Amino acid sequence: MHLELGRTDLQIQDPRGHAPETMRRLHQALASGAPAVPDARRPGFFEIQAGDQVFYIHMSPVTQKITLLATWAREAELEIAHSV
Repeated sequence: MHLELGRTDLQIQDPRGHAPETMRRLHQALASGAPAVPDARRPGFFEIQAGDQVFYIHMSPVTQKITLLATWAREAELEIAHSV
């Protein structure tokens, strides 16, 4: 799934105070239409993969504002295990 954003005017909230570089990478990933995996248990929540980093976000269905909740390094070994 792709979030059809592709805009540079995205409103991204960061309640946890991530580093500016992290926010820049998320903004770039969203603006370029990076793959988004919906959270099956939580509507409106997604994992965005950008290179070696994963972002966990919430997108408000009302305001379309995005909230960055967490980020972590993507582990290739886990991807391989899930694809088998």
